[in-house]
Amino acid sequence: MVTLHPNILEHDGKKTFAVLPYEEFLQVREELDDYQNLKDLREAKALEGDASATPLSSVRKELKI
Repeated sequence: MVTLHPNILEHDGKKTFAVLPYEEFLQVREELDDYQNLKDLREAKALEGDASATPLSSVRKELKI
């Protein structure tokens, strides 16, 4: 979990922007990227369903590597 230290900027008395230290921004971006990758992986696995697969050992044997 990322601990954030935002500075909240207001305009006309309403909270308008949250400003983060750059290092925290990078951490948030990395967490979001990881989450997107996880969602993409889950979607791909769901689309594959019960698709047949070939074990890596069989592929290596077939390709003689």
